[in-house]
Amino acid sequence: MSKKINVGIIGVSGYTGLELVKMLINHPTFTLNYLANSTGDTSVEKIHPSLSGVCELDVVKADVEQCASACELVFLAVPHKTAMAFVKPLMKKSIKIVDFSADYRLAQDVYEEYYCPHTDVKNLENVVYGLPEMFREEIKKASLVANPGCFPTSAILGLLPFMSKRIEGTPIIIDAKTGVSGAGKKLSETTHFVNVNDNLFAYNPFIHRHAPEIAQKLKIDFDEVNFVPHLVPLTRGMLSSIYIQVHGDFDAVALLKEFYKSEKNVRVSDAPVEMKSSAGTNFCDIYVKRKGNMLFISSSIDNLMRGASSQALVNANLMMGLDENTGVPNIAYVP
Repeated sequence: MSKKINVGIIGVSGYTGLELVKMLINHPTFTLNYLANSTGDTSVEKIHPSLSGVCELDVVKADVEQCASACELVFLAVPHKTAMAFVKPLMKKSIKIVDFSADYRLAQDVYEEYYCPHTDVKNLENVVYGLPEMFREEIKKASLVANPGCFPTSAILGLLPFMSKRIEGTPIIIDAKTGVSGAGKKLSETTHFVNVNDNLFAYNPFIHRHAPEIAQKLKIDFDEVNFVPHLVPLTRGMLSSIYIQVHGDFDAVALLKEFYKSEKNVRVSDAPVEMKSSAGTNFCDIYVKRKGNMLFISSSIDNLMRGASSQALVNANLMMGLDENTGVPNIAYVP
């Protein structure tokens, strides 16, 4: 039997925190040893009633010293700027970190243009971007992993196999839809039931914060990424419709299958993908269709899982020397 590894979650109150708890309480190696939020003095089952009778761990007010004494690795499921305040002192105590926020995903100048001043520039030099299909070996050696955004995960995985075939300088168009859980628990006028129900709308076209993340990881100019997200009246799921111009005589389906033939968490589909088949899993389902020099790429993930919590668990597994899919669900929420 492998040695147990104590892990914790700071920011357990949100949807991604809940998904982490659901996976970690049954993980064969990780022991969930520390749960925290901004206030504490409660229990996880009071925050998430669905865990009643399943998990009764206390939730304390987030504290670096307490976390460091309890854990070898911690998941930071907190907003941008908040994460930096924890990463800096936790790294000094040699605690491994998977950060859900955007604080360490981008170069300093890009981050500060879209978010806020960065207060931990030093650790930007030490971070690894947590997309295993791109940086698996680096993640294995990392102490700090920046868990990718949900939209970038869906878009980058769809685009990666075809970037060498793309006509340089031509626009990439990403039309993406996401469920309302991606906006988090905090209620706003935009995510109010009355506004979302029986409705569909785009938001932040061309200027969404995830666009520079996509451009940076694909090593292209920001102006070449035309990203438009949409909010759909669904709880969870993400579907990206991607259009790029390519050159050369090649079989797009064969190229896609060859590119991901060794990847357990990417499935190549023979038909346009759907949200429900990946819901509750770490799978990214991808379909491609070619028409002349144009490719249509359809990519589906669960925004809370592959777009956040299950991908974070894969990263944690790799960081701690485990098989990357240990404890990761692979059966979709169907029907």
